[in-house]
Amino acid sequence: MPAVHLRDVLANDLPAFFEQQRDPIANQMAAFPARGHEAFMAHWTRILADKSNILKTIVFDGQLAGNIVSWEQPDVGSRRKVGYWLGREFWGKGIATQALSLFLQQVTARPLYADVAKHNLASIRVLQKCGFTIVAEDNEAPHTGDEGVDDVMLILRD
Repeated sequence: MPAVHLRDVLANDLPAFFEQQRDPIANQMAAFPARGHEAFMAHWTRILADKSNILKTIVFDGQLAGNIVSWEQPDVGSRRKVGYWLGREFWGKGIATQALSLFLQQVTARPLYADVAKHNLASIRVLQKCGFTIVAEDNEAPHTGDEGVDDVMLILRD
């Protein structure tokens, strides 16, 4: 099986990330709307400039598969969060689990939190395989459509 590895995000990764986040099926699964090009570039410019963020490109079999990031969320008690995004052609191959496992070897801050749409069972399973446990469920403001999105919060402790 081809190896997954992580490397620092490069500026020339952003066009691929932009296209991956435009996938309507991925948007529905993540319950997160796609950003337009200008908003996407502004977002990545901001997060690349923040040295407290940890940003990695996921590479699988020599191909850019997605990204995995960790950031401080000060509005909820400075929790460190983790999130990832894979291009749909890379789903179902164990790539997210391998990437998150590698990432957690590099990012040793604990506790580490993740928020996932409740219907995104594959992502919840990835997190659980890597040691995260569900600690809360809620119905937050909607990310897409008119209905609320049921979210699951997971935590990785020591």
